[in-house]
Amino acid sequence: MGEAKEWKWRQTHKDAFAEVWTDVESMLSIGPGLQSQTLMQWLIDRWPEQFDWSHLRTLQRRIRRWRALQGPDQKVMFPQEHIPGKQSQSDWTHCDGLDVKIDGQPFPHMLFHFMLPYSRWETAFISRAESFDCLAMGYMRAVTELGAVPEEHRTDNLTAAVKNHGHRHVFTERWNAFLDHYGTKPSKNNAGESHENGSVEKSHDLLKNALNQALMLRGSQEFSSVAEYEKFIRRILDQRNRGRRQRLAEELKVMRGLPGRHWNDPTEVRPTVTSFSTISVDKVVYSVPSRLIGRELKALAYPEVVRVFLGNTLVQEMPRLAQGSRKINYRHVIAHLVRKPGAFANYQYREELFPSVVFRQVYDALARKRPERADKEYLAILNLAAMTSEQDVEAALATLLEADQLPLLAAVKELVGDTRPTEIPEVFIPVPDLCSYDDLLSHLSRAQKEVHQ
Repeated sequence: MGEAKEWKWRQTHKDAFAEVWTDVESMLSIGPGLQSQTLMQWLIDRWPEQFDWSHLRTLQRRIRRWRALQGPDQKVMFPQEHIPGKQSQSDWTHCDGLDVKIDGQPFPHMLFHFMLPYSRWETAFISRAESFDCLAMGYMRAVTELGAVPEEHRTDNLTAAVKNHGHRHVFTERWNAFLDHYGTKPSKNNAGESHENGSVEKSHDLLKNALNQALMLRGSQEFSSVAEYEKFIRRILDQRNRGRRQRLAEELKVMRGLPGRHWNDPTEVRPTVTSFSTISVDKVVYSVPSRLIGRELKALAYPEVVRVFLGNTLVQEMPRLAQGSRKINYRHVIAHLVRKPGAFANYQYREELFPSVVFRQVYDALARKRPERADKEYLAILNLAAMTSEQDVEAALATLLEADQLPLLAAVKELVGDTRPTEIPEVFIPVPDLCSYDDLLSHLSRAQKEVHQ
């Protein structure tokens, strides 16, 4: 065999850009982002007799070669090694482009999309808002369907989970508490770097494409109800997850099990109302109406509220506070303190009886100028707030303080106008005439017969 001949590239036609290429290179060096169409238009404008749009494809090839040999470095991506059971990711994706209609009406919506990067297992739920409640509900439904909890959950810099502290982005207390219930660590990508949540970002496009293809096969984007559309989505998700079962099984082996209850399931406590008119729920002291003293109540402690029942009757609802806190409503005890003002000085929960800074300032002013009557006078003012309007009383107190007047009860009443009735009004309720109901029924019966005839 003879020696292989060395291949040599020879240009077979004149290079149309030979005389201007130095100018093109100069412009590309200054503005690397210039597109070939922009440069082609510039060449046509400058040398209209030499160039037209038939030269565009040649220019595009020349620019691609220049960028490969002399252009700026491109952004490098780093493929990640996904570990079984290590991470889950979630994000919302808009689905308006699917043109779904419910009962003939357009159905703009998003999907809360949850997936496991290792096995690619995914699920999705219809969502109307990017709120904390929708985020928490979406995650809760996803791990319940999965039957296990990954070690870490990654989101974008969602306002539902992340708050800004200057240049720092930190997780909200609610999101930390929520994931802590599931024994999961929160994770987020850096601001503006959505590719760091890239597994779910890529899955958005793939899922929506699958839904769009299935809608075209179905021949219609019309659904009679949201429930019917949800069944359609579930069917597509089941199809997509069938080929992921083997890798999903690997993940499930190393994942943590679900907690004994959902995050938003309440814990039940059976406190007895103390003689102080208080109950203790999860190491937090709450006041309740004094008529309940000695009664056993049922308290349902939800993540954010506590609801208190006597039997099946709701008697009170209040925000759930951190352990060690206390919430005393002055309206529950003020009537008794007015009768026993001497108990106020050393009352264990005295600081709770200042509804605002203005009330505290009033008490301090009374203590300076009328120390012997300060407690009694302040309690009488607080009782007036309970019996009329706290806002009106506070406004009157602020006016007196601003005028440098001593805020005594009489002066507050004059400004507020004590509108409490001095006696119970007499109410007369006439006995209904039952014959009128008989006449009405007879009239309706005759009307129905006429319609049938």
